[in-house]
Amino acid sequence: MPFPIHRPRRLRSNDVLRKMLRETSLSPDDFIYPMFVTYGKGVKKKISSMPGCSQFSVDLIVKEAQKVHKLGIPSIILFGIPEHKDERGSEAYSAKGIVQKAIRAIKDKVPGLIVITDVCMCEYMSHGHCGIVKKGRVLNDQTLDLLAKEALSHAKAGADIVAPSDMMDGRVAAIRDALDSGGFEDIPIISYAAKYASAFYGPFREAAESTPSFGDRRSYQMDPANRREAIKEVALDIEEGADIVMVKPALSYMDIITDVRDSFDVPVAAYNVSGEYSMVKAAAKLGWIDEMKVVMEILTSLKRAGADLILTYHAMDAAKELNG
Repeated sequence: MPFPIHRPRRLRSNDVLRKMLRETSLSPDDFIYPMFVTYGKGVKKKISSMPGCSQFSVDLIVKEAQKVHKLGIPSIILFGIPEHKDERGSEAYSAKGIVQKAIRAIKDKVPGLIVITDVCMCEYMSHGHCGIVKKGRVLNDQTLDLLAKEALSHAKAGADIVAPSDMMDGRVAAIRDALDSGGFEDIPIISYAAKYASAFYGPFREAAESTPSFGDRRSYQMDPANRREAIKEVALDIEEGADIVMVKPALSYMDIITDVRDSFDVPVAAYNVSGEYSMVKAAAKLGWIDEMKVVMEILTSLKRAGADLILTYHAMDAAKELNG
C-alpha cells in the first residue's frame, strides 16, 4: 500500500531505533591493519603520501603492534622493506629477513595478535616487479618456487597466515604444497585473488619502496574493466587451496566484492588501499569532508557489499571511534 499507510520514516525516528534496525554492523574484529617494517633500530619514517602511516624498525613495530592489539583489532599484515635488494629477491625468503625478524618479535610480545604476511617479491627485487624478470618479461613459473620459499620462511618464523599478492598463476597451489610438505598444513592462505592493476596503489609504492624500474604490472594484475574474469580468478585460487579470498582495491570494486560474496561460500576480504586512504586524508586536511564520518561510511559500505574482513589503514582510527 502507498503513503500514507506506509511511512518508512517511522523506523528512522530516533537513534536507538535506527541502531536496533541497522542491517550492517561494523566492529574492530572486522579489521586487518597493514604495517610496514624496515631495517635499522629506532626507525620511524613517516610516509609522506599516507599521513598517519610510517615505516617502523622491528623494535618500534612491536610497540605499534601492542597499540593495535589494545584497540581490539585482531590482526595485522606485514610488508617488508629490506636493506638490500637483488634480482632474485633473496631477502624475501631469508630466515634473517626483515619480515621474519618482525614476525618473531611481534609474536613474542603480542602473542594474541594474528600476524599475516604479504607474500610477494616486489619489495625485495632490484627491479621492483613481482617475479623473476628475463629480457623485460616477468616469468610466471620460475617465480613460483621463490614465492613458496618465502611463504614457508614466514610460517617457520611464526606467521599465523600467509597472503600471496603477486598474481602469478598457480602460486596458491605452490604455496599450499610447500606449507603442507614443511609441516604447516594448518597455516591458512589469504589469496589476493582478484587484484587489479589499479592507479589507487600510488602511495603504497612509496610506503613499500616497490615502484617498478621499468614498465608496469598490467601483464599479471587484472584489467580494471573486467568483472567476470574476477570470478574465474577466485575460483582457481579456491581450487588450489585458498582459505580466504581478497578483492583489491575495495572502494571502486564493490561490485566485485558482491559478486565474489554471492558466488563462493568462503570468507571474503577487501583491501581499502593506499590511494583510497590518502584521498580521504587529503580532502579532510582541506576541510572538504568530515574525516571520521567518511571513513566509517566507507568501511560500512565495504561490509555491506559483502566483505567479511577489511584491510585498511584507517583501522586504528576506526577502532577508536567504534570503541567510543
